[in-house]
Amino acid sequence: MVVMGTRPQIIKTAPLVWAMSELGLDYRLVLTKQHYDYELCDVFFRDLQLPQPDCVLSVPAESASHATQTHSIMVGVEEAVSKIEPSLLVVRGDTNTTLASALAGLKHSVPIAHVEAGVRSFDFRMAEEHNRRLTDQVSSLLFAATGWNRRNLEAEKVSGKIFVTGNTVMDAVQHYFACQHNDALDCGLPEEFILATVHRAENVDDPKRLRGIVEMLTNLPLPVVFPIHPRTVKMLEAFGLHKHLSDADNIHLCKPLGYFEFLGAMRKAKLILSDSGGIQEEATSPYIRKLVLVMRDATDRPEAVEAGFSLLVGLESKNALKAVEENLDRVVPSVPSPYGDGSAGEKIAEIVSSFTLS
Repeated sequence: MVVMGTRPQIIKTAPLVWAMSELGLDYRLVLTKQHYDYELCDVFFRDLQLPQPDCVLSVPAESASHATQTHSIMVGVEEAVSKIEPSLLVVRGDTNTTLASALAGLKHSVPIAHVEAGVRSFDFRMAEEHNRRLTDQVSSLLFAATGWNRRNLEAEKVSGKIFVTGNTVMDAVQHYFACQHNDALDCGLPEEFILATVHRAENVDDPKRLRGIVEMLTNLPLPVVFPIHPRTVKMLEAFGLHKHLSDADNIHLCKPLGYFEFLGAMRKAKLILSDSGGIQEEATSPYIRKLVLVMRDATDRPEAVEAGFSLLVGLESKNALKAVEENLDRVVPSVPSPYGDGSAGEKIAEIVSSFTLS
């Protein structure tokens, strides 16, 4: 039983689903709809040609408290576990869906497999840090993307078995370009532009910080393509900032993009400015290879920083603006991605197959 809930989880789980299908494994997909918008959820099943989920939950919106959302997901996943009776429950990442599903499986004595285990920011203000640490502690199989992730798990003395497999996001990016979707977002893009995404609570829930981000974006030296997250729209409107951003001549606002469209935009961008963890991984692909300026105080993807693909610029908007100006023409080094070669889904599926058949 494979549980997904958010846009990144659907994208990153797709290569594992493809690989399990190739092996003829019997699996069931459960979608919690933690991301409930079409642009953040259903569209990715279409783009990635995934089978429709066997079970779809209805959880409280993102505006609900973490406890309320986690409780709702636990109850729904528990019902699905009771019906499906899986031999293994697969979760990935660090969302409320991840932790809630793992706990629901644990209470029914179902072994847990955690994909993307061992990721750490060491910032305990982040809900994601709590979710992934607790999930790792109750998992029987831990699929670490990198050696750094494995060392984190070993230092914490987890009881499950650790495997270093790479990250399935590399598989997804490779699949996109192998399918030659290279013209996915050519229409309407400026010749040169900065691609920006902002959605994390530390950036958008603070009116002073969000106001600074808006001022920074409107003062960037190139046009800015800004696929805007529903959470960000909500907070911009709440703080009276949306009109200022949408009226700016250099800002190209659009709805969240389909996965293929977004990868096309990443490859075409001059530079990427983001607070996303997944984008830091995708940008290291040999098909993209773009510098990401990370608008966070701490990153859970230090491998990308060490390899020269990302630069941590913090939460102060003036620092982000300065970093853009200083790095606009910077070329990332010609080194392999620290997140693998695009075969993670196959590796994980083989291990899962051996586990379920044992």
